[in-house]
Amino acid sequence: MDSKMAIISAWSYGLAGVLAALLTLYLASGRRSSSRSGAMFLAVALCTVWGMLGLAFALTGQGIFLAGSLLADVLRFGGWYLFLIMLMRPESPAEGAPPTAGIGWLSTIAGLLVACGFAAQAMAVFGVGVIGFSARLALFASLAMSVFGLVLVERLFRNVSPDFRWSIKPLCLGLGGVFLFDLYVYSDALLFNRIDADAFSIRGFAHAVALPLVALSAIRSHDWKRRLVMSQRAVLQSATLLIVGTYLLFMAAAGYYVRFFGGEWGRALQLALLFAALLVLVALTFSGSMRARLRVQVGKHFFSYRYDYREEWLRFTATLSAQGGFAALGRHVVRGLADMVESPSGALWLKDPSGRFLAQAAFWNMPASPATEDVDSPLCRFLLDSGWVINLEEYRSLPRRYDGLVLPSWLVEVPNAWLVVPLTTGSELIAFVVLATARTRIDVNWEVNDLLKTAARQAGAFLGQMQASEALLEVRKFDSFNRMSAFVVHDLKNIIAQLSLMLKNAERHRDNPDFQKDMLMTVEHSVERMRQLMMQLRQGATPLDGPRGIDLADVLRRIQTAKTGQGREVELTIEEKLLARGHEDRIERVIGHLVQNALDATEKGGRVWVRMSRQGSQALVEVGDTGHGMSPEFVRERLFKPFQTTKPTGMGIGAYESFKYVHELGGRVSVDSAVDVGTQVDLLLPLFDGGKALTSDELSGKQE
Repeated sequence: MDSKMAIISAWSYGLAGVLAALLTLYLASGRRSSSRSGAMFLAVALCTVWGMLGLAFALTGQGIFLAGSLLADVLRFGGWYLFLIMLMRPESPAEGAPPTAGIGWLSTIAGLLVACGFAAQAMAVFGVGVIGFSARLALFASLAMSVFGLVLVERLFRNVSPDFRWSIKPLCLGLGGVFLFDLYVYSDALLFNRIDADAFSIRGFAHAVALPLVALSAIRSHDWKRRLVMSQRAVLQSATLLIVGTYLLFMAAAGYYVRFFGGEWGRALQLALLFAALLVLVALTFSGSMRARLRVQVGKHFFSYRYDYREEWLRFTATLSAQGGFAALGRHVVRGLADMVESPSGALWLKDPSGRFLAQAAFWNMPASPATEDVDSPLCRFLLDSGWVINLEEYRSLPRRYDGLVLPSWLVEVPNAWLVVPLTTGSELIAFVVLATARTRIDVNWEVNDLLKTAARQAGAFLGQMQASEALLEVRKFDSFNRMSAFVVHDLKNIIAQLSLMLKNAERHRDNPDFQKDMLMTVEHSVERMRQLMMQLRQGATPLDGPRGIDLADVLRRIQTAKTGQGREVELTIEEKLLARGHEDRIERVIGHLVQNALDATEKGGRVWVRMSRQGSQALVEVGDTGHGMSPEFVRERLFKPFQTTKPTGMGIGAYESFKYVHELGGRVSVDSAVDVGTQVDLLLPLFDGGKALTSDELSGKQE
């Protein structure tokens, strides 16, 4: 080692040793009597020893210090392994069940790696065996320990509870960086058959940078008493990472020996092998069958139950809750059930609205089928009475277990049909799902059956609720159409009354030119009004055009003229010409209805009046009479309710429509009435353009 490199190494390892020593003192000063605290203290103390031995070798160049540093390096790995595994274990039996499944085999692998690494380093240091072989074996062991360290860090971070992740994140970042740097150093050494002296000399700096992060976690979590929950998903990911790491190590070793023994073609063969290895790795990573087999093996060998029920339920609920309407919900149900048993496809048969048969309503990776099944068929009766999940493979080999079951011919012909899952709601079979054969071999035991039946009940409830919602929406559409029809019939009644009065007067005034002119105008107005009603019935209750400015004075004068033509007098007072916001035909219909009600309630000789004025930023239209009046109870409880009326030929729609429309505009309706005294109805309508009052000249200009 040259002098410059020795100085860099001395600073590097010396800084790591000093920082580790300071952290060791900090931990010793506040050390608690827990296994986790002791494991962390041991790991940091070993880092101190490793750093100081590296410093001694850089300063003196003595081989004994190098040998001690290499052996301490292996022990340092072992110390961090112990601490990470301790964090994954429950702190005490009171915290829950025995240590989570999967910790045992992690501890075993960690122990074997440390033992093999220590032995390999000892062989390299003391020259046992072939020198070149022992050195490469030591490099392989160090690379393997780096990979396993990354596996432990990844598993710890994925399984920590969310509220503890803030405390554990600096530790995972620090140790992950250390193991990743070591992975680079040793993989580079194996690939090029030499140790990069520059990288090896700054290993101490890399560890020194990581130690403050470890100290930050120690400050945040003094006793490390948070419990970690190991899920099947995390074990599966860790197992996948471990398998991939082992595979890469094996292929790296194979590539080295191919290059070593390949002569002139060695490098080309090595590149070809590495490319093929990476291609196989990508293919296996994206293989659904391989993931399914690995998931089954992990659940079978590392957990007492096959499923992580929390994960399964969250995933299934999220699948059912995805957007897309009723048709998409059917596909979500099929896919959610299929994912539970690693099935690649399936289809849903849903009860028809008539309730007589079930037809295919959704399918996922399975061909569409026109087949239907009667609700009284043997298959539907068996599913409803037993509630069983039918295993078609079991049915073919042991049909006596399904006593009374007769499979329909269309189900026998479904390709790869495997399971039939009933979906019930209450005591009704609402649907069933047919799932195809799983990607891997799965034993359909009691656990699988119970999970599928429970999930199917939830899916049945979702489907039933969606069907009820669609039926309710349809009923509401009909209700809206009926309500709109009632409004139209009410207006038609008024038009018929107007035409009837005209026909009654035609016998006496048919030769009068003024009456003829008025009659033609009335018929034309009636035809136009009925055309508008038919358009409204087709397009909906809300007019297509938006509210605009309406000259209330012209509207009131037209109403007065129409009633005068019917032989009734209406007093009209306009204090100020105003432009209101609304739809002209509907405003005229609302005020006209109030005036007509006043006339109907007032005997001849009585008084009916209309007065318009400004009230703040609104127009006030007052319609009053000296007629029969209404009781306070009727005004409060019945006046503005649909189909409530005191007139023998009334429909009870006009007041309700008027009240609803005025409130839609942002106005208000108030009624003051007394029996045998009279009634006064006040309409407050919003003014157009900020409530600006218009003069006669401005109005005429706008009309032009």
